[in-house]
Amino acid sequence: MKVAVLYESKYGNTKRVAEAIVEEMKRVGGMEVTLTALKGIDLDEIANYDLILLGGPTHFGGPTRGVGKLIDALGKLNMNGKSVAVFDTYLGEDFEKGVRKMEEQIRAKAPGLKLLAHGLSIRVEGMKGPIVEGELVKCKDFVKQLVTQRD
Repeated sequence: MKVAVLYESKYGNTKRVAEAIVEEMKRVGGMEVTLTALKGIDLDEIANYDLILLGGPTHFGGPTRGVGKLIDALGKLNMNGKSVAVFDTYLGEDFEKGVRKMEEQIRAKAPGLKLLAHGLSIRVEGMKGPIVEGELVKCKDFVKQLVTQRD
């Protein structure tokens, strides 16, 4: 299975979550995993992946503009039969707000993509972080859920 882990990160917190997901996927094995920041994405290559994991910080209760634009672009590609899951980092009371809005946007703009599992939401302590202690452990359960759903 080819997996693309795509992320947007201003202060490095969402990047750290993406890296933790990739580390766990490599530990589990059986997947070819690529980690790419949104700025470095080649849209022509995206359709070559079986699973796309898309993450970004929650920004004003939803995904960032960059994440939204990527979801719109995915909707214009032939992504039928491909799977997707999302993750976010959040501050305060925004638990899963970004995840829910990304999932809603995928359903509306990229209906050919199958949402493989409910998204992962990781809490940060402040605007610039750091990630709240113990939160990255959730990445293991997220990967386990993805692998279980994929089988």
